[in-house]
Amino acid sequence: QLQLVESGGASVQAGGSLRLSCSVSVTTRSTYCMGWFRQTPGKEREGVASFSGTGRTTYDDSVKGRFTISKDNAKNTLYLQLNSLKPEDTAMYYCAAGQIWSLCKTPTLRATDYAVWGQGTQVTVSS
Repeated sequence: QLQLVESGGASVQAGGSLRLSCSVSVTTRSTYCMGWFRQTPGKEREGVASFSGTGRTTYDDSVKGRFTISKDNAKNTLYLQLNSLKPEDTAMYYCAAGQIWSLCKTPTLRATDYAVWGQGTQVTVSS
């Protein structure tokens, strides 16, 4: 089964940077799209950034210009670079993988388009 393991979360001061990693173990199924999401208690999970099945990227407006999604196919790892962090970026960050081409052919930040999720890594930004 496909497994995702996030790492890199930490507590930082506002204005600081972090790089989150998501290790992907692909065994039997291909992964068509991958994305990063975040969630705070009492709120729905929201999309932050994603790669489509064709390699295109999309970002939520709240992180454009500050966060960058990237991947290293040789290492089966997805990254999220977080710069100029703000207290409102505090959340549990999850990576996710989509395995249905029709849902992944264009960039998507809809959580329902993704079938496999990691356990999350906590990012806390203090002012």
